[in-house]
Amino acid sequence: MSTTTSGEDRSRLALTPVEETLVIPLYGRAVETRKPRGLLRDDSAVRIVDGIDYDFGKFDGGPSLIGTVVRTCIFDAWAREFLTAHPAATVIELGAGLSSRFDRLDNGSCHWFDLDLPEVIELRRRYFAESDRSRMIAASVLDPAWFDEIAQAPGPYLFLAEGMLMYLEEAQVLEVLSALVERFPGSSIAFDTCGRKMIDTQDRHDSLSKMTARMRWACDDPATLNAIGLTLRDSRTLARPQADIRRALPRRQRWMMDLAARLNLRDFANYRVNLFEITRTAGESR
Repeated sequence: MSTTTSGEDRSRLALTPVEETLVIPLYGRAVETRKPRGLLRDDSAVRIVDGIDYDFGKFDGGPSLIGTVVRTCIFDAWAREFLTAHPAATVIELGAGLSSRFDRLDNGSCHWFDLDLPEVIELRRRYFAESDRSRMIAASVLDPAWFDEIAQAPGPYLFLAEGMLMYLEEAQVLEVLSALVERFPGSSIAFDTCGRKMIDTQDRHDSLSKMTARMRWACDDPATLNAIGLTLRDSRTLARPQADIRRALPRRQRWMMDLAARLNLRDFANYRVNLFEITRTAGESR
């Protein structure tokens, strides 16, 4: 991991608008790590933020930074639970960005793939090294050619798509999910969804309004994806994370989340983090 932070040596990002959205959760984890009692610790995020020439300060003061951290913790909790039940299983992060989840959750026996577009993987390689159990795949999530490499790793499989699918068109999302259903029956997959109201008002979002990329896929009810072979096992708003995450939040933030939930505020009511099981068996007709 590079720790160079001088102005002349700091890396400049050369990413597409959608790829650039990786900076929001990255900065959120760095900010949280610098707190005395943060929800998580991600020293990698701190070093990467310090080593990138980017205006991260434009995200300061908005509620979405802590929101991305809560979301990451929800995903972490599901992945940790999965690896507790299946210590030598395989986790695949789709649209991994600069996630350091493997470093946080590695149990010494699991297998891990970080998949993203070639430009992002090139950036990842500056900060993360591969090993015999942790590998990177430079590919589009829309290209199923990478399925074969995953299938060679030991199962069961957990797919994670954090902050990624909503930037695709609905037809592309259904294409990806249907392909996973056909190829990896019995696996689990976690991803977040945004309702139509949140999509329609994203220009007023405290972080997304400062980005060029726009979310495309609206999903008001994650349970409707049962129709393609996914069974919803858990679904949470940021106001209702797992109990241990909630207990770790400062009292003021817990109070604000409770208020948001009671008032059914847009960003809390229309945004969900979901865990599904692939329940259709291979070859089963739709």
